[in-house]
Amino acid sequence: MLGFPQKTEIRKPLHKKVIFDRLKLNRAQQERVDADISRLWFVNEISPYSVGIAAGEEVKAFYVIEASLKRRNYDEKTIAMLFRLIENKMILVLSFEAESRIAVYRGRLLETAWMPTGSFSYTLQGLNLDAVWDNLVMQIGNIHPEPGRTLDEQIAVDEQRAKIQKEIERLEKLARAETQPKKKFEIVEQINRLKDTVEI
Repeated sequence: MLGFPQKTEIRKPLHKKVIFDRLKLNRAQQERVDADISRLWFVNEISPYSVGIAAGEEVKAFYVIEASLKRRNYDEKTIAMLFRLIENKMILVLSFEAESRIAVYRGRLLETAWMPTGSFSYTLQGLNLDAVWDNLVMQIGNIHPEPGRTLDEQIAVDEQRAKIQKEIERLEKLARAETQPKKKFEIVEQINRLKDTVEI
């Protein structure tokens, strides 16, 4: 799966009861998981043994887990909660009918767009699994660190830019609807100030 070597492939079920017990989920949280996910499978294990790449200081191995969804509009909190289950790093393949999207957690949930199942392919690049993991996070999250920024810094900057962009779009809609010239001018000034901050 995901274009990883055949030696990494495993097919081992991950029962929801294990998640409930390990995370000590209350009844409402269990119902939330049940509402979104029908079943989970370990599908790949990326380790020094399976890919011949040295373990990193932080990443000794990581897993690819496939989650069969009951609905396309799942609760993101449920998916973020799954990342707390396994102490190792993991990539989630979220599948619904004939489509999938890939999710990874790095300070926040990073997801790809929906695409036909089986169309994702990633490369394992790096001298050790720390570097491989960072490269996969960049590929999945479509993150391009700017010179002088770490991956985590770039994720934070990108998130801040997205929030500012959303606020600009909200204000632009408000400005179009505003009939009083003075108020409209104030909104446009606010938009221009926000646009200046987008160049972080």
